[in-house]
Amino acid sequence: MKLIITDVNPFNLSVEGDYKVIKPQGAIHHCVGCFGCWVKTPGKCVIHDGYEGTGIVMGRCTELILVSRCCYGSVSPFVKTVQDRAISYIHPDFVLRKGEMHHKRRYQNTLSLSAHFYGEAITEDEKETARNLIAANADNYDGVVKDVCFYGTKEELERVVL
Repeated sequence: MKLIITDVNPFNLSVEGDYKVIKPQGAIHHCVGCFGCWVKTPGKCVIHDGYEGTGIVMGRCTELILVSRCCYGSVSPFVKTVQDRAISYIHPDFVLRKGEMHHKRRYQNTLSLSAHFYGEAITEDEKETARNLIAANADNYDGVVKDVCFYGTKEELERVVL
């Protein structure tokens, strides 16, 4: 299954195969760093606002696709908040990967990570920052980068098939 996390609402992009979309639907609360998703309700956030199961859904997918406005080389505040709330996707214990300390996997799936950024006048520096960010996210998720793409407008995304 593909999991798409996006700030585009309404979401009208074409997607092939089985997928789930997480998009703005009511207020999302920020992660408060309580670690409840690691120790009280493993895999599930303790904040009940409709986004508490994101880590579990990530554990069921093979491809994570971020569709977001490019904000200084990063994802939009909404997409970042969803990612923060999905910290339960990983386990609190640590492992060494590629000579770096990372959290170990909670689930057996291996994520392929893609990002589709839109925004007017995205600079080359912002593109480089975005590519580095997605690579770091893939390392943290113990996954791989599939693709990082840039578009001038949201409308250009409508020609893309995810």
